[in-house]
Amino acid sequence: MASKEFLLLALLFVLHGATTNIHGANIIDRCWRQQPNWAANRQRLAVCSVGFAGKMRQNRGPGVIPYMVTDPSDDPVRPRPGTLRYGATVLAGKVWITFQRGMHIRLAQPLFVKSFTAIDARGADVHIAGGAGIMLFHVNNVIIHGLHIHECRSQPAGQVVVPGGAVQSAGGMDGDAIRLVSSTKVWIDHNTLSRCQDGLLDVTVGSTDVTVSNNWFFNHDKVMLLGHDDGHAADRRMRVTVAFNRFGPNVNQRMPRIRHGYAHVVNNLYDGWGDYAIGGSMGPSVKSQGNMFVASGPDNKKVTRRMPVGGKDWDWASIGDSFQNGAFFKQTGSWVRPNYNKHQAFLAASANEVRSLTKDAGALSCSSGSAC
Repeated sequence: MASKEFLLLALLFVLHGATTNIHGANIIDRCWRQQPNWAANRQRLAVCSVGFAGKMRQNRGPGVIPYMVTDPSDDPVRPRPGTLRYGATVLAGKVWITFQRGMHIRLAQPLFVKSFTAIDARGADVHIAGGAGIMLFHVNNVIIHGLHIHECRSQPAGQVVVPGGAVQSAGGMDGDAIRLVSSTKVWIDHNTLSRCQDGLLDVTVGSTDVTVSNNWFFNHDKVMLLGHDDGHAADRRMRVTVAFNRFGPNVNQRMPRIRHGYAHVVNNLYDGWGDYAIGGSMGPSVKSQGNMFVASGPDNKKVTRRMPVGGKDWDWASIGDSFQNGAFFKQTGSWVRPNYNKHQAFLAASANEVRSLTKDAGALSCSSGSAC
């Protein structure tokens, strides 16, 4: 017979277990990584996301087409079956993309990913490098998981196929690893990103309901931009969760930089920064919660930067963060909530757990038949 005390203890156990476990895994990894049969049930990943992207249930089910990349080549206009571009852009319907083996893919033009697509590189060492990056343009329900993306460069204007099969001119791309334009419900998880010409991740032009989790960002200047420009008021509805990521070493700024919208920055490890870690303009709201900020030198201890400096009425709150080597966070305004629904909500862990929660950030080395 359960007493009130027993029920309370059980509830606390469930709530605590939803955040961490004895092995230090975060809530996302705990959902799938300890299952030896993960490769036979890849679509389980779609219900492991948290934060503003919510659960990615529209990316799973009997109607999803499994597609395997077997060919690392890239034709931006007439992609061949077996290539990444064919599965991500051309193949109709809901698609779950895997990779036959490790490979290096040099994109000749940006890869336009269509809606209801999951790119899942678990079990293969897949690098998108030396060419263009990934573009999410007016799409929704996209998962990008397990890629190494580096050395992306702007490309000369050229023709490229886009979702729906049309071929159009692609120009003005400035070397981002991943860019979102007017896209919603996107989950970027367990990728390793570095050394691109422009940003590593841009969420722009009205994009919203995005979760950026378990990624490793390093060796880069301008890491993550949330919000298109100061004049784009549509970004006021932007909502982004940045959780369980590792920033550094050798990162300078924009982790993230936010314009207009709202960012919940939670349980990330900041391994130094140059100009600043979290910055913003046009009055964004930021809840920094349970992060570990490790300043890298005597001249760059301040975590935040407001542009312009006089953003005194902005709501920037630090809740339970850990500050090391003299790091400090300047708070302004009131305490801000993410107002998650039941499909988005999760409990933040203590900042003391962050090193454990982020120790496997980035693309994972997984093999079938064993826990990842």
